[in-house]
Amino acid sequence: MTTLSNEEKLTIVNSKLKNLNYNKFSLGVDKISENAKASPDADTVSRLNSLISETDRQIAALTTEAALYTTEEE
Repeated sequence: MTTLSNEEKLTIVNSKLKNLNYNKFSLGVDKISENAKASPDADTVSRLNSLISETDRQIAALTTEAALYTTEEE
């Protein structure tokens, strides 16, 4: 069984963080688009706000996780 190095673990966590940040940006664009409608759907805006908040919590958790791994060169 192969064990991942701290650098490999950090690379994985950083990749997940990047994807979460892309997703958060996309959700923000969706929210802007919904709010630009003549009659924005309040449920859709609320759902998007909830998804953005959830993404923020995931980003915070993975940022904390990333801090646990230092590269082996350090």
